[in-house]
Amino acid sequence: MDQGNIVICRCEEVTLKELIAAAETYRCSARELKLRTRAGMGCCGGRTCRRFIDMVARQATGEAPSHGIPLGYQPPVRPVAFGQLGGVIG
Repeated sequence: MDQGNIVICRCEEVTLKELIAAAETYRCSARELKLRTRAGMGCCGGRTCRRFIDMVARQATGEAPSHGIPLGYQPPVRPVAFGQLGGVIG
């Protein structure tokens, strides 16, 4: 299996190859990498891929992760019951 085709961000379907290419081309911080590729901007808010984005950016730039603005993630605005989603209130 080609390691470049490994999907890092499942929500936005961003591969490791895309992350590395953007990081090497633009020498991105983790925040810039997120904005350029949309990795970490899906429905999970970066909970599954944030560490990988940080790692790729750090390897491309050689900077410590504390340099610049660290990536964060946000929980949903408010929880919603499954019954409300399906139209059954109760």
